[in-house]
Amino acid sequence: MTDATPLPFDLPSVRRKKLTVDFDGGNQSSNAGLLLLRQAERKLGVCRRLADAMPDRRDPDRIRHAMFEMVMARVAAIACGHKDAIDLDRLRHDPLMKVAVGRCPETGAPLASQATISRLENAPSKTEAARLAAALLDQFGTTVQPGKQEILDIDDTFCAAHGGQQLAFWNAHHDERGFASMHIYHVASGTPVATILRPARTPKGTEVRTVIKHVTKRLRRHWPNTRIVWRGDSHYGRVEAMEWAEDDGADYIFGLAGNAALDAFVAEAADNLRFHHAMSSKAKLRTFACFTYQAGSWKRPRKVVARLECSLQPVDGETGMRQEVDIRYVVTSLKGSAQHLYENVYCHRGQMENLIKLHKAQLASDRMSCHSATANQVRLVLHTAAFWLMHGVRAAIPQTSPLATAKFATIRERLIKIGARVIEYIARIRVQLPTSCPEGALFRAVALGLMPSGP
Repeated sequence: MTDATPLPFDLPSVRRKKLTVDFDGGNQSSNAGLLLLRQAERKLGVCRRLADAMPDRRDPDRIRHAMFEMVMARVAAIACGHKDAIDLDRLRHDPLMKVAVGRCPETGAPLASQATISRLENAPSKTEAARLAAALLDQFGTTVQPGKQEILDIDDTFCAAHGGQQLAFWNAHHDERGFASMHIYHVASGTPVATILRPARTPKGTEVRTVIKHVTKRLRRHWPNTRIVWRGDSHYGRVEAMEWAEDDGADYIFGLAGNAALDAFVAEAADNLRFHHAMSSKAKLRTFACFTYQAGSWKRPRKVVARLECSLQPVDGETGMRQEVDIRYVVTSLKGSAQHLYENVYCHRGQMENLIKLHKAQLASDRMSCHSATANQVRLVLHTAAFWLMHGVRAAIPQTSPLATAKFATIRERLIKIGARVIEYIARIRVQLPTSCPEGALFRAVALGLMPSGP
């Protein structure tokens, strides 16, 4: 039999000691954190849920890779930083990747290749892809314990197209074709609720209403006694969405684009703010106003909150400064003072931008290079499942550790990308991490923290 192991070689000496490199270190993996991801999956069950919702039209007598194995391998690879399905051609032999999906590291057969994973992503129909998105929604509803009132953030983010993909739309602001994937997150836990692939354009009122309606009704199966509050910017403050929420027992707080009619309501407050700012030594002064307003397209008046901020701003082409009042409007069905609703409720939606960055920049959820829009939606679901696993690992980190609030990229660097030697015995599999592992104690704490609490 031919031995394909590369020959040893020498490098410059260290302190007069010869430095030799060989390839006899045994079966090793550079992703020891796959053990943590495996534990997170055993606790959350998100990949198992998606696998059960995936269509499987294969001949049972010829199946070599179970649906769960393929989904888990793809999701775990994304969490490890391997963005594309082609990376599975190398990872299919990784001993810890085999362990993560339930196979033995040495005697177990190689995992699915890129071709098989690509067929998996392209297999579901449009209806089946919607079922996968609904499965993620059920994952959220069954995992998170709600209170009497829960806030859901809704927003979209631009993702550039990689060619002639379906649903790709020209976006003048970004000056290229792409998508504007819609993301929904739970405010209290920071977990994803739903991700929807859509063209790169401002959503219509009927589209926003449809999403809010279906998500709310699905969540009420799991949260029958919880009042849901929808929060978004002015793109989502559509009359169709507000009317549905008011008629079906939900609440909302949306940004509202300013106009001359709204400015007239706060004109007196703006004049008073200018006066007090001129008499004050502070750089900025704020005040708030609350009033009832009915636009021409609205069937009923609604509560509007205004935030007014006065400051000195530079004048273009001149050396002086002039006093300006910046006004922001919010329309809401919630009760409370104007300042509380704006500062303590609406402004906290900025945290959603950070969650989208985790999803997009650190888990590559914008990697939608399939031609079919349905396949790209399936990819978006798989990347969201990776978000769940990484969130599960972070949630198991003790709060006393700096990594308890770290970004996914930092957690990947410190806890996932660790070298490990894997040895398979007859009745045991031993994984040996480096003795000098900087996060050895934390790795152990997280792994044990993700263990089931039962006997």
